[in-house]
Amino acid sequence: MTQRFAAMDASNTERWQQLDSAHHLHPFTDPKELKNNAVRIIESAQGIYLTDSDGKEYLDAMAGLWCVNMGYGRQEIIDAVSAQVQQLPYYNAFFKTSHPPAAELSALLSEVSPGYMNHTFFTSSGSEANDTVLRMVWRYWDILGKPEKRVVISRKNAYHGSTIAASSLGGMEDMHKQGGIIPNIVHVEQPYWFGKRCESGADLDAQQFGREVAQSIADKIEELGEGRVAAFIAEPIQGAGGVIVPPESYWPEVKKICAQYDILFVDDEVICGFGRTGHWFGSELYGLKPDLMPIAKGLASGYLPIGGVMVADRVADVLIDQGGEFNHGFTYSGHPVCAAAAIANIKLMQTENIVETVRESTAPYLQKRLRELSDHPLVGEVRGVGMLGAIELVEDKDNYVKFDKARGVGIICRNHCFENNLVMRAVGDTMILSPPLIMQQSDIDVFIERAWKSLDMTQQSLA
Repeated sequence: MTQRFAAMDASNTERWQQLDSAHHLHPFTDPKELKNNAVRIIESAQGIYLTDSDGKEYLDAMAGLWCVNMGYGRQEIIDAVSAQVQQLPYYNAFFKTSHPPAAELSALLSEVSPGYMNHTFFTSSGSEANDTVLRMVWRYWDILGKPEKRVVISRKNAYHGSTIAASSLGGMEDMHKQGGIIPNIVHVEQPYWFGKRCESGADLDAQQFGREVAQSIADKIEELGEGRVAAFIAEPIQGAGGVIVPPESYWPEVKKICAQYDILFVDDEVICGFGRTGHWFGSELYGLKPDLMPIAKGLASGYLPIGGVMVADRVADVLIDQGGEFNHGFTYSGHPVCAAAAIANIKLMQTENIVETVRESTAPYLQKRLRELSDHPLVGEVRGVGMLGAIELVEDKDNYVKFDKARGVGIICRNHCFENNLVMRAVGDTMILSPPLIMQQSDIDVFIERAWKSLDMTQQSLA
């Protein structure tokens, strides 16, 4: 109590920092380290820019956490939320009950998705969506009389959420060390050509590598036995794993493997969905035909928490016509206010032709300018698709030598980005970006200028 009241005499920024330090446990953070370093307080936002409590403005090149696709302060979404709160702030989807926002959103999702996706199970997040995937995959095979099909194949360094099931589906070792991994989930190689090239120290043909990594899925199925394998789960482009854009040879081979074996394909669209790749869904970019699609983030542009699992007709028909009661759900499944935000967001995307604009104009310009950073001495590779990008920081770009992880070069660069009014995220020594889809060419020019300056400052810090 003494600390709380003492904080009231400080400036607003100091007061909030003290309250946060005293009471707030942050996600994916060392609490002891944070306690000794005051947090940055973001107080407001508009368009693609954030403003902190001291009035400093930042270009948000991460769209919050991959999610604020339509930018901050969109009145259309705000008005839809306000109206729904006043009419029906909450009701559940249990007990043979629904409400207009859930019904309308499920129909709207069917409209913007591939034609074979006509049903959605709603959740509050991508993590819940991937928990639901696991339950749904197992239930599907149980109904078909194949309960032994329980194993789900994922990829190393994949991120599918942080609940126990979702983190198990993911392939991040640090998460597994702290929380374990549930049975019947295995991991194969990720299609990370640059990382493998650095690790091997030898020339490595990207397309051959793509085919070999895809083949590891088939090898794992053969090792386990097709009769035990239920599904393969992957993002079209790995997001939190470092914006891993697979070689062109990868997905065609994966498609062949999924068609050859009797397994389901789960396409995690939590990051790639809703226009980020220049298509409504990343599956369209690569010509994939998933059985299940987890969604979240850009669904409501982060204005309210909502996610879901879109279900292909062939799976939905089994669950609906043969399955009986599906003993799974959440208090906030299809929450009316969250659904209203998602409806307004999608309609706004349609009205402004945002997907087409990203595909034909904004993304090509971003990717063109992003490649200019390849000339910087610290940059070993620049890669990206649509409004996604990665900048690999290396010690020796000519010989594909990465920095020692202990030096924390990515964190150094991230801190310089903040100094230069820019938000980028560090995944190891890879700087990643996922800006709002409304970003203009002039904003991209500002981003490149600030990113280059941050790279220069990082190089000076390492000298």
